[in-house]
Amino acid sequence: MAAKILVTGASGFLGRGLFEHLRSGAYDVLGSVRVAAALEEGFILAPELSATSDWREALAGRDVVVHTAARAHVLKETEQDPLAVFRMLNTEGTLNLARQAAAVGVRRFVFISSIGVHGLFTREGECFTEQSPPAPHNDYARSKWEAEQGLLEIAGETGLEVVIVRPPLIYGPGVKANFLHLLRLVESGWPLPLGGIRNRRSFLFLGNFVDAIRVCSEHPDAAGQTFLLDDGASVSTPELIRAVARAMGRPARLLPVPAGILELAGSLLGKRAAVARLTGSLVVDSSAIRSHLGWTPPYSMAAGLAATVGMTP
Repeated sequence: MAAKILVTGASGFLGRGLFEHLRSGAYDVLGSVRVAAALEEGFILAPELSATSDWREALAGRDVVVHTAARAHVLKETEQDPLAVFRMLNTEGTLNLARQAAAVGVRRFVFISSIGVHGLFTREGECFTEQSPPAPHNDYARSKWEAEQGLLEIAGETGLEVVIVRPPLIYGPGVKANFLHLLRLVESGWPLPLGGIRNRRSFLFLGNFVDAIRVCSEHPDAAGQTFLLDDGASVSTPELIRAVARAMGRPARLLPVPAGILELAGSLLGKRAAVARLTGSLVVDSSAIRSHLGWTPPYSMAAGLAATVGMTP
């Protein structure tokens, strides 16, 4: 019998994709949302993430919780103490949910963390693995890392099966923020000064993400494990742009400007972090989930990008 699964954050980019994937597979899936306007068939109104929220109604009868809800990266931060807010929602809110899940008999808790737990960049020739030391690079990643540690303590105290997943940047239909901005730049046809970048970056298509989470929610050997995910290959920024252009049926217009000049311009214009994301490397080794659970990404990056540009407004 298929597990009864609760997906938190079911109206978000990741949660929605996972909810639809599980529902199409005939799973008994319930999605939690925070606002009544987002309610639809299969959804339930759930409380805000906090240390005191009551999740009993959403958790009733569930076997597995997949926790995608979180306070994500904030481009224009307005909080005076952002770390405190990230901790309240992503750390304390997660641990409160997990404790209540264990108390009502939920068997497994799948936590969507972040590759940022390991840091923002990898050095040339190196990659992140599950054994890479923690080096959270911002308040969001720090709150995720602290939640991971608390979940492992709860697992030890209660027997709750915790599975931790650390994905890199996830793209797919409906993607927003920096990846959507890149898509629009390529679509515009303007020449981009990114042809001289020689980096490597790992990405994860939404279709691969939801399939991996499905496996993590039901495979017996996933219990107590931490996994990194990616599409199975890393690409340079110019390679990514060329792949996006191919998916759009457009030419890739790239100017071979050296990365050092881009980084200098970024510093002068106050865009150092944005330029660093384009020029730096972040490579993920996802071999552990492949060998441990027998999972392989069902979609290539080419297929993922085709789906993304075909359905992203």
